[in-house]
Amino acid sequence: MKVVMWHNPRCSKSRQTLQLLQERGIEPQIVKYLETPPSAEDIREVLQLLGFSSARELMRRKEKEYRELGLADESKSEDELIRAMVEHPRLIERPVVIVEDARGKRAALGRPPENVLSLFE
Repeated sequence: MKVVMWHNPRCSKSRQTLQLLQERGIEPQIVKYLETPPSAEDIREVLQLLGFSSARELMRRKEKEYRELGLADESKSEDELIRAMVEHPRLIERPVVIVEDARGKRAALGRPPENVLSLFE
């Protein structure tokens, strides 16, 4: 089983999710996405795995960049929203946990942290 976590160590929900996994003996590969932003392809894949119909569902809408870039504008395309997350990774909601095993690839957003436990049932 491969477990990857898009992690921001400064975020309490991200730290809580990591702790929850570690308490269960799961050591995910940590991707500090603010330092190493995911590609547009990675974001598209995660959106699909999460079952989100719009990139906005993975965006932190209260971030300064969201307002400054005018991302609330409904005329923005999915490509524009995804490009904004690649260029401004603070916009990405966290943490995201991605699991790949014999059952395939799945993802969950750790809001609340307990959400990620469904990946291991």
